[in-house]
Amino acid sequence: MSLEHDDVHRVAPDVVVSFLEAVLPFSTLERTTLTEIARHCRIDFFPKGTRLLTAGETELTHLFIIQQGGVKAFLEDDQGEVTLKDFRGEGAYIGALGLIRGTRANLNIEMVEDTFCFLLPREIFLGLLKEQPAFTQYYLKSFSEKVVSTAYRELRHHKVSRRNHEDLYLFTIRAGEVVKTLRKVPADMTIQAAAAQMARYRVGSLLIHSEQDPEEIQGIITDRDLRSKVVAAGLDYTLPVREIMVGPVQRVLSQTVCFDVLLKMMSTGIHHLAVEQGGRVIGVITSHDVMLLQGHSPYYLFKEIRSQASIVDLYPLAQKIPDVVRGLIKEGAKAGNITQMIAILNDHILDRMLTLLEQEMGPPPLPYCWLLMGSEGRREQTFKTDQDNAIVYADPGNEAEGEVAARYFKEFADQAINHLVNCGYPLCPGEIMARNPRWCQPLAVWKSYFDHWINAPEPEELLHATIFFDFRAGYGTVALAEELRDHLTVKALRQEIFLLHLARQCMGTRVPLSIFKNFIVGKDGKHKNRLDIKSQGVTPFTNFARILALKHGIKETNTLARLKVLVDGGQITDEIWTLAHEAYELQMQQRLIHQLQQIEEGTHPDNYIDPAHLSELERRMLKDAFAVIERLYGLLGSMYPAG
Repeated sequence: MSLEHDDVHRVAPDVVVSFLEAVLPFSTLERTTLTEIARHCRIDFFPKGTRLLTAGETELTHLFIIQQGGVKAFLEDDQGEVTLKDFRGEGAYIGALGLIRGTRANLNIEMVEDTFCFLLPREIFLGLLKEQPAFTQYYLKSFSEKVVSTAYRELRHHKVSRRNHEDLYLFTIRAGEVVKTLRKVPADMTIQAAAAQMARYRVGSLLIHSEQDPEEIQGIITDRDLRSKVVAAGLDYTLPVREIMVGPVQRVLSQTVCFDVLLKMMSTGIHHLAVEQGGRVIGVITSHDVMLLQGHSPYYLFKEIRSQASIVDLYPLAQKIPDVVRGLIKEGAKAGNITQMIAILNDHILDRMLTLLEQEMGPPPLPYCWLLMGSEGRREQTFKTDQDNAIVYADPGNEAEGEVAARYFKEFADQAINHLVNCGYPLCPGEIMARNPRWCQPLAVWKSYFDHWINAPEPEELLHATIFFDFRAGYGTVALAEELRDHLTVKALRQEIFLLHLARQCMGTRVPLSIFKNFIVGKDGKHKNRLDIKSQGVTPFTNFARILALKHGIKETNTLARLKVLVDGGQITDEIWTLAHEAYELQMQQRLIHQLQQIEEGTHPDNYIDPAHLSELERRMLKDAFAVIERLYGLLGSMYPAG
């Protein structure tokens, strides 16, 4: 990319003025000012795929204003994982935040099509900020809405104040930046001496290393261990600390973003994680450290859910989940991150509710597992999807035991479903719920269901397969779900006729694009001029991943996780993985944003998007995503040809 001010990049001032007069905030300026600006502007061309800016590296010398074309803005971690921030088209600007802050580029910018940009020198742009209040106010408002509300607090006070920043830091701050001085003691130190060290350094945990090698971390103790294992139990204070330590220590890499640290803490229930860098532990990150990074952490809700002693007290907490999701969406979280967080919070609501329900009804007569299916089973829920659940319980030893179990689990399921409705999880219109006696059965019956659906792939059986085969354990005896998964995995392998029917069913969903690449939308009725982004856009990716997972004996249920296992195993190419991954994430992101807008407008969230309400660039990217479905159908067609 060349930024030399030669004749190739010169542009007639009238052309620049004519364009800027229609673009905020330049349209707020006097024409004489625009004419002066135009004298300093140049134009440059960037082919599709050009990396214009690299986060943390590129020095910003100009403000870029897109005259024609489009770009994507994204972040990329050390493992190459991409967090898409947004797409920008005609009239959008690039580089303003870095110019104002005097820093290098804060985002990666890449052209998604051939693009022309006007280049305004940094000095001219900064001069406008000083001299034109309306111009300055536009950027303040824009950044507060699109980047983070506190970014300009830093500009106004000319300093960084991380502790006052909110959710965005979960996606930018890494574990290694949060840890404090490493505190560790040898395993043979007495409990009393270790407690004295914790008091001296005012820390809530200590890492424990071996007596011979200080680099060999064997365990960890926390202030909770001192209370529960020593004080409450009356343990001898002179015993070595190894007697109460927990080991091995769960670890995260220093480059792990704090959002992923939070997910690990919430999914494992572990509040202290060792931070590793270059094979060495450099410190500990705690749930408290993560909570301090933001004002309204999902961890607060997580802790509230786990502490409730009454089922009815869970009802209002479940209603808070959309607020957490709203914050994540507005701060640029990927769709995969958001659905993971929704799944974790929903799982904890379920876990706490069923734990309390067992206490009310008494222990179950047989081991059981509450199964989650459909989008819940794939951890791909959006805002309050319908319930899809079931119960599998251990095979009874005799008829009498079976009758007792059937009565208990029927009452258990009825109460659980009612509580979930009160938490805001709608009933399944198709009655695919544990309260339906058909879906509350012993393990042997469930195995026979799966065998029948695979051996007789009629339309109803295929529909059941798309819902039930994505099951996972939600609560209870996980071994029952694992045995059922093993049975399905073995049974589905090499069942080419069954997979053929699944593939044809998948390819029966028409891609919502005409031969001229226009959107195919509803012609009339409630959803006129809209397309169903779930069934027409997202579901083909889900179906494709499920078919190949069954074909190759993959036990994952999440769509992106299935695709990752497939590419790692060589069953799909890197190109297909990249295309499918990006297209799926884009559509899930648009689906979530659409539903969030509906919730904020007070309407019930759905999946019907009006393409006319999207920007030109968003429409183009959505068309590209739909085109990927045709590639997937082509692959399935080659595996399972007609006839």
